[in-house]
Amino acid sequence: MVRDPSARDDEFRTEDVLDVLGDEPTRRIIETLSEPMTANELSEACDIPLSTMYRKLDHLTEASLVTESTQIRQGGQHTTRYELDFSEIGVWVSEDHSLSADIDRPSRESTADQRLEELWTQIREET
Repeated sequence: MVRDPSARDDEFRTEDVLDVLGDEPTRRIIETLSEPMTANELSEACDIPLSTMYRKLDHLTEASLVTESTQIRQGGQHTTRYELDFSEIGVWVSEDHSLSADIDRPSRESTADQRLEELWTQIREET
């Protein structure tokens, strides 16, 4: 499911972030995503079956650590690319001994191509 990149959600649940970071294959995905990649590219690079890759990417997206964007190709074909949506993650124990997390996010300035991709994503979701 492609989520609207223009509706960036900076809200996250600490439990979701910790669950995702506690999973070794998911950490491998994070380490591999140095640039936007498709699920197929990630599946090959991380040696993770494609069906499992989609589940891991959904978890990363739900934890607000990865964003999805639609890349429009010639001939009307399109593909979904995944990209990290953080520069740093901090985890600490608070005074009441509960775990907390903080996510630093990169600033996002849209190019014309990115705005077109966002528009295409919105159109796909509405049809």
